[in-house]
Amino acid sequence: MSERSEKELKDIKLLGNQGIKYKYDYDPSVLETFENKHQGNDYFVKFNCPEFTSVCPKTGQPDFATIYISYVPGKLMVESKSLKLYFFSFRNHGDFHEDCINMIMKDLINLLDPKYIEVWGKFTPRGGISIDPYCNYGRKGTKWEEVAEKRLFYHDMYPEKVDNR
Repeated sequence: MSERSEKELKDIKLLGNQGIKYKYDYDPSVLETFENKHQGNDYFVKFNCPEFTSVCPKTGQPDFATIYISYVPGKLMVESKSLKLYFFSFRNHGDFHEDCINMIMKDLINLLDPKYIEVWGKFTPRGGISIDPYCNYGRKGTKWEEVAEKRLFYHDMYPEKVDNR
């Protein structure tokens, strides 16, 4: 590995670490970043997490979801293993679906200062109802602020047929 690469990766401590201790309570401090080498380009990075779990704050019953994150990076990008550990920290966290999705988005905004980000949770039905919260953000004063507004208005124009997921 080149000297430059070693310097760029010195702050990433979770990737390749076999001695990871999983946290069972919500913990955004596990998130790690690395520098975006293509800051002059606008491009999307998308994560799909089909095994997200949290718990209902009233009943303690587990809630299962697929979480979709799409973002246009600025200077920083999120390291994927740290994102996995962050998602795991929701395992025993009690909050409503809408709260979890907004927390994820806000934590990533605080961490990355992305140009644009959206987070969509597709939760499996309980009691015959599925809940699919969506939130997004575009950096203020940029074209991405306008993109966020338009995508919010039109994000689910053609919803899929929910067949008990």
